[in-house]
Amino acid sequence: MLGREDFLVIIPAYNEEASIAEVIRRTLPFADICVVNDASTDRTEAIVRSFEGVVLINHTRNTHIPQATLDGMRYALDRGVSYVITMDAGLTHKPEELPRFLEYPECDLVIGVRTKTENVPLYRRWISRIGTFLMNLALQPAGGLLNGRRLQDATSGYRRFSRRAVELLLSRRIKAQAFDFHTESLALILRNGLSVGQVPISYAFSTSSFNLRVLRAGIRMYLDLVLTGRK
Repeated sequence: MLGREDFLVIIPAYNEEASIAEVIRRTLPFADICVVNDASTDRTEAIVRSFEGVVLINHTRNTHIPQATLDGMRYALDRGVSYVITMDAGLTHKPEELPRFLEYPECDLVIGVRTKTENVPLYRRWISRIGTFLMNLALQPAGGLLNGRRLQDATSGYRRFSRRAVELLLSRRIKAQAFDFHTESLALILRNGLSVGQVPISYAFSTSSFNLRVLRAGIRMYLDLVLTGRK
């Protein structure tokens, strides 16, 4: 039976003063938290500091999702936890669904599949579907994806990583620049023979930092996965 000391929730945050307090309050009943403040210019840091027991990592410059997540993972390894859960700071993920990720302790990565969505624009739904379709194509050489089951959501950021998966990611030079971290980390885990599971989650769309730069990064990442097949 997994205990609270076995896992840590990592929340990268950039200018999330409107939501970070509620995210923390709703998450604390389930897990300890590490917030990586990615050089926010609003009150995010001050709000996080007001919560006793919440670990705060401060960046002096904005590094985006990949580096913020990896820095949180480094702290988690030093702390000695067995699992890391990544969660959005903008209330798009429900903290109350966190226990679902603990149902498969044997999996190195558990992905939250967005089966129930709220207020998600049509273009975002199509981007997610196309991204997952392309990832299934790119990762076929990995062999028998998820024991014969196809990926249902390759771009979801609500995930649980095993210590072994975290060590793998930290040992590699991550090329991702933004949300493409989700696809790159998934590819590395699958191509190195680690196990992946999927659980249903809810997803409530809020503000989006998706832009042309993020789209270009995603396309570059897909081409890299197809052309190099790197591990």
